[in-house]
Amino acid sequence: MDFHLVPRGTDRNYTGFLTKTIVYSGTLVLFLAAFGLTISSIVVPKWVSYHSDKFHYSYGLHRRCSSLTNVCESFPQREDCHGEDRYFCSMWRTVGFLMSFAVVLQGMSVVAYLIVLSGGKRLRESGWKVLSVFIILSAIVQAASMSIVVGCPSPGVSLRNGVVTNYQQAYLFDNEDRFFVGWRLDESWIFCIVSWCLSIFCVVVMMLAANHLPSEGGYELIPDHS
Repeated sequence: MDFHLVPRGTDRNYTGFLTKTIVYSGTLVLFLAAFGLTISSIVVPKWVSYHSDKFHYSYGLHRRCSSLTNVCESFPQREDCHGEDRYFCSMWRTVGFLMSFAVVLQGMSVVAYLIVLSGGKRLRESGWKVLSVFIILSAIVQAASMSIVVGCPSPGVSLRNGVVTNYQQAYLFDNEDRFFVGWRLDESWIFCIVSWCLSIFCVVVMMLAANHLPSEGGYELIPDHS
């Protein structure tokens, strides 16, 4: 069957529509995977873990588990937040809150995806801008959560022997005494990284499609039955 390009009609699919729809649909599938990874990073209690021949121990955002008792309990609890541990509890709860907020933003992004896909030409042409804002915000929140746990290079100032020096600050995983040698970042933390990286990838793809793919309209493909 042969095809020819002819001026588009009013009630038919045409090449621009198909291209934009494929881009939105493809990135939606990837973003749903990122959404699932974000939820998994919250539910699976394995952000930081310790494994040895005798036992293993792990911390999640809302639970901690021990092989000695074979029980996962709520964390942090009131008795975990006394004295110097108050800072750790406050920061750990902040991570949990930020990840939950990221889920809300990702949920809003999914709704925005559905609105754009079900909308008309104008939404498909310009809807990526609002959609990208939601997705980028969710990625930023996730990256902030991750950085609280593992730290990130940031300038600091220290006064030593009367001399001001620069140094690099780290966060919970490097500074907390409870995370001694043998503790490691585990799969929930990896879920978080992969999730926000996929989110950023979706935004990049949509931006490239918006700037380089042709606008809707122009010509459509119709079969030549002759």
